Amino acid sequence: MSEGLGARRVCLCSRCGPGSPPLLSIQSHVVRGYVGNKSASFPLQVMGFEVDSINSVQFSNHTGYAHWKGQVLTADELHVLYEGIKLNNVNHYDYVLTGYTRDTSFLEMVVDIVQELKRANPNLVYVCDPVLGDHGSMYVPQNLYPVYKDKVVPVADIITPNQFEAELLTGKNISTEKDAVEVMDLLHNMGPDTVVITSSDLPPRLGDRFLVSLGSQRIVMPDGTSTTQRIRIEVPKVDAVFVGTGDLFAAMLLAWTHHYPTDLKTACEKTFSVMHHVIQRTISYAHEMAGPGRRPSPAQLELRMVQSKADIEDPAIVMEATVL
Repeated sequence: MSEGLGARRVCLCSRCGPGSPPLLSIQSHVVRGYVGNKSASFPLQVMGFEVDSINSVQFSNHTGYAHWKGQVLTADELHVLYEGIKLNNVNHYDYVLTGYTRDTSFLEMVVDIVQELKRANPNLVYVCDPVLGDHGSMYVPQNLYPVYKDKVVPVADIITPNQFEAELLTGKNISTEKDAVEVMDLLHNMGPDTVVITSSDLPPRLGDRFLVSLGSQRIVMPDGTSTTQRIRIEVPKVDAVFVGTGDLFAAMLLAWTHHYPTDLKTACEKTFSVMHHVIQRTISYAHEMAGPGRRPSPAQLELRMVQSKADIEDPAIVMEATVL
C-alpha cells in the first residue's frame, strides 16, 4: 500500500466528511437473508463506511433453499449503472469490494471499473474474494479462472482465497506452512499487498476441531523498501453449513485493515473474532428454533447480523494470531 508506514486512510471529500470512506460493493443481493451485499453492507455501514451497492443478482433468497427466484445483472447493465453514477460525478471511492460471480464478461467489466476508479484515486483499495471453488473442485465455470488469474488478481490489493483457490491461482500445492508462505509470496508478486488464506488443510496445533488460516501483508516503506508480516490463526470448526460468511469475512477484513493498515495481526484477530461471535449467535439461535435432535433449516441458519451489531463494532478478541 502506497501511503507509507502508519498512514490511515481517511476520506475528506464533501460527500462523506471526515472518517466515512466511500465504498463501492458489487455483489449479489437477496430479499430474504444474508449473502453478498446483504452480508457486507450493514456491517460496513456500522463500521462507518459510506456504502454504494450494485447488485450482481437479485434473488428471493440464496440458492441453498429448496426454491429461489430472481434476476441476474448482465455486464451491459452493470456498465449502464456505473455510467449513471459517473455522469453525476459521484463515482469517487476509496474502496471497491467484490465477491461471487459466474459470468466472465461481468467480471471483465468489474476490472474495467476498478481500473478507471484507480486512475481517479491511485490510493483506492480493491478487496476481492476470488470465488472459484473449494475442496478440490470448482463451482464456477472454468472460463472464470483465467480472468481471475490474469485480470482480477493483478488489480486487487487485498484477496481472501481459500486453500484451493490460492493453489489454483498460483499453480502450487500447499501441504506445509512453508508451502503456504511461498504461495502467499507468489500471490503478492501477482499484485495484492495483503493475502489471507481463509481456510486450509494444514494440521492445527490446537487439535482437529480447528482450521488453520494464514495471512501475509507486504508493506512498502517510505524509502521504497518493503517488509512482510505473516500470521497464522487457528479458528474453531462449526458443524453447520452457513451461507454469506465469506462475504462477511471480506467486508470485515476490509474494515479492520482500514483501521489497522500496517498491522495484519490485529486486523485478522478482529475479523476472525467478529466471525466467531456472529456464527456462535447464529448456531445457538438455529438449534433453538429447530428443536432437540433436529437439523436446522437454511432459513434458521441465516446469519444473525443485526443481533450482532455490537460484536461487529467492537468484538471481544477470542482468538490470537501467531506472527510467523
